[in-house]
Amino acid sequence: MAKGNIGVTSANIFPVIKKFLYSDHEIFLRELVSNAVDATQKLKTLASVGEFSGELGDLKVRITVDAKKGTVTISDRGIGMTADEIDKYINQIAFSGAEEFLEKYKNDAQAIIGHFGLGFYSSFMVSKKVEIFTQSHKENSVAQHWSCKGDPEYTLEDTIKSDRGTDIVLHIDDDNKDFLEESKIQELLSKYCKFLPVEIAFGKKKEWKDGKNVETEEDNIINNPNPAWTQKPADLKEDDYAAFYRELNPMSEDPLFHIHLNVDYPFNLTGILYFPKIKNSIDMQRNKIQLYCNQVYVTDHVENIVPEYLTLLHGVIDSPDIPLNVSRSYLQSDANVKKISSHITKKVADRLAEIFKNERPDFEQKWDNLKVFIQYGMLSDEKFYERAEKFALLKNVDGKYFTFDEYKTLTSENQKDKNGDVIYLYTTNTDEQYSYIQHAKDKGYDVLVLDGQLDVHAVSQLEQKFEKTRFVRVDSDVIDKTIQKDDVEKVNLTDSQRDALIAVFDSQLPKMDKANFIVAFEHLSPSANPVMITQNEFMRRMKDMSALQGGMMSFYGEMPDSYNLVVNTAHPVIEKLLADEEASCTEKVAPIISEIDDMKAKETVLNEAKKDKKDEEIPQEEKDQLAELTSKMAVLETNKKEVYKTFACENKQVSQIIDLALLANNMLKGEALANFVKRSVELL
Repeated sequence: MAKGNIGVTSANIFPVIKKFLYSDHEIFLRELVSNAVDATQKLKTLASVGEFSGELGDLKVRITVDAKKGTVTISDRGIGMTADEIDKYINQIAFSGAEEFLEKYKNDAQAIIGHFGLGFYSSFMVSKKVEIFTQSHKENSVAQHWSCKGDPEYTLEDTIKSDRGTDIVLHIDDDNKDFLEESKIQELLSKYCKFLPVEIAFGKKKEWKDGKNVETEEDNIINNPNPAWTQKPADLKEDDYAAFYRELNPMSEDPLFHIHLNVDYPFNLTGILYFPKIKNSIDMQRNKIQLYCNQVYVTDHVENIVPEYLTLLHGVIDSPDIPLNVSRSYLQSDANVKKISSHITKKVADRLAEIFKNERPDFEQKWDNLKVFIQYGMLSDEKFYERAEKFALLKNVDGKYFTFDEYKTLTSENQKDKNGDVIYLYTTNTDEQYSYIQHAKDKGYDVLVLDGQLDVHAVSQLEQKFEKTRFVRVDSDVIDKTIQKDDVEKVNLTDSQRDALIAVFDSQLPKMDKANFIVAFEHLSPSANPVMITQNEFMRRMKDMSALQGGMMSFYGEMPDSYNLVVNTAHPVIEKLLADEEASCTEKVAPIISEIDDMKAKETVLNEAKKDKKDEEIPQEEKDQLAELTSKMAVLETNKKEVYKTFACENKQVSQIIDLALLANNMLKGEALANFVKRSVELL
């Protein structure tokens, strides 16, 4: 029996492993099973080139848990090791400059393991003692038993082993007893070893018999050694791709389509990416691309390997050019990773362009699900935008789809305003904005549907890209002003008539939380609605963007919604309402207005007297007179408004036409809606 110290320049590697790698301790199983698979594949290679002539036999890697003994064992029938090979591969660890490196990468366990080649030593994260029983495939070799208790000292002695290969026996420490649970090991094997290229057996399959699960004689194989991405695209059918997607995402709907990656120069890359159906939340769909290195699972956080917008895809990427254990900083700077990222982007764009060109009806049918991917890419990556602008689509309210160029041709003449700008009308909700859509269609205009998660950002981008083009929501103004062909006819109201109508409508407008209404006047067609509600395009868009972005944009989100109550002065109902108001209110408000005018004249005189004077030069008496005038005028203004309010309350048509406008915008609810229905019956 030989004794010795493990060759490390650091005083003791094991506390370092325990301290710095503890958060990633479950990867020990991946490392040890991967080593076992490597040993098995090396034996296959030796046999294929004639350097091993024995029987290969059963080459499964087996994992065994013995809760009573407190051990987890990883066994293979691969090449095994001699005493010299144990000394070379186990006892010697290049660990120079350890302290400096550990300080630099103390928060990145993967980097430490990868840098020092500590795959085997990750076993000490969970073990108080590790044993190796190994028999080399070489003729006349002697089986070896290596043992270490988590300090630099080890023992190595000859032993007897019935078969070639290696058994790694982990004596699990008290802090990690959960790794003695079969369910925990099953979970880790499924996560890290699901597609390793050698069969991994964990216990026996069970079947339901006599009211309980009973073990059978058949091995429980936890992995698929030949996953779809390792096969040639020519050998796979659509059903094979669909089956593999279900294997990756058992509870998901079928994907829209797939992209098979298969590159061997200037880097090696295989994989299959799927476009899933997106429903509501983008974030819920992330982390569905799994990264592998020669079929060994690495991570499902691939933000540094594929562009951020492609993290919405599902599937697998496998590349030996992305090492198994790497730091995030390595990923960000590595030349191969950058080439792989560019290649994946190009392949995705090429595949989308191919489907659009050859199967446009199918592409249009899937557009509502594809849109979020394509928009995200166009917003994030200028090169992707350049590729995608040929197949990105716009959908109108009639369910027709157009490329950017096709839609420009459709609207460039009819929807051009008097300034030469082409106006793209759009709706975010076809039901809530139905009446506005109909007004636009009655004018012969086309209306787009932009109800997606990223549409508000996409619109801003397209306005910058498209020459002399603006996107305007269909309810942002009356249609004649939204696409203004000629100078709008002036509103023929006197100042007193404006004041009266503003007071009349203001008094009956609903009080809504975080919402303001401004009464405005337009001289529209007599056939247009008497009253409409619009919302400024800029402010509404800023609020929509703040809801998505937060941060500095949150300023807009805190602001109340501002609506315009647009009164159509050309409508017969409004003309009659104005006549009724004048008949009912003129006699009452005339003396109030006269008194206000007198006070305004006095106010003007006083303001002229203090002009060019400093505050201390103005007599206190004049200041008091101005304050008194201001106070009295405020009271008179309130009295005047009360007259108009009384008229508005008694004239049910005022509330009726306001409620009709609110109803058209889906803003009439609860008690207000019930009152509207009751009033409608009374007015019949």
